[in-house]
Amino acid sequence: MANPTAAMLVIGDEILSGRTRDANMHYLAGELTKQGIDLNEVRIVSDDAPAIEAAVKALSDTHDHVFTSGGIGPTHDDITADCIARAFGAHIDVRADARALLEVHYEKSGLELNDARLRMARIPDGAELIDNPVSTAPGFTIGNVHVMAGVPLVFQAMVASVLPSLTGGRPLLSQTLRVDRGEGDIAATLAALAEDFGDLSIGCYPFQTNGVFGANVVVRGTDGGRIDAAMIRLAKEIEL
Repeated sequence: MANPTAAMLVIGDEILSGRTRDANMHYLAGELTKQGIDLNEVRIVSDDAPAIEAAVKALSDTHDHVFTSGGIGPTHDDITADCIARAFGAHIDVRADARALLEVHYEKSGLELNDARLRMARIPDGAELIDNPVSTAPGFTIGNVHVMAGVPLVFQAMVASVLPSLTGGRPLLSQTLRVDRGEGDIAATLAALAEDFGDLSIGCYPFQTNGVFGANVVVRGTDGGRIDAAMIRLAKEIEL
């Protein structure tokens, strides 16, 4: 059977403006690969409610899992939770279980649980909380959408909380061969290899070092034996 599929929705004007470099996609891709869940699509949208709702609906309909990052904090531009609720037609308000977590956290911290911080306890009806051992404010899962914070350390903690509950497939394996030749020199060889090993993904990634052109050829798949066979043939045909 094919592996489950996933998409990621990155939310935030700060990503699109270039002010903040997104690190969460790279982390999620690696964790899903180990879990045997194929990350097939990533979208980035601004802090615009219609855009968020449309993207969530589209990705939820076409993938087994959707992971969102960003927009669940205490400020006015943190609108993700409301948008997800509308996308699923769910009522949203401060929920007792989420509020209780924040009350304990802020009491220990000696800080006031004011109205702004209480926004982080607004959870859609029917959603399950995602544990946040870093800063307590929870994410949530509704349907097949996992809603998480944008701060990388918190995002990573939430991913670790969610992944054990998800059924994965066969982990994706890969091998890399460095070729000190330009892509044009090996293109025909790679095309023939890709045709004969249609069950594998064969990618060519060029580089230039000290004026010398080369490429890293990466062979990916779930069958280690097939990857070995492809790599042996590749090495032989380009006479390394």
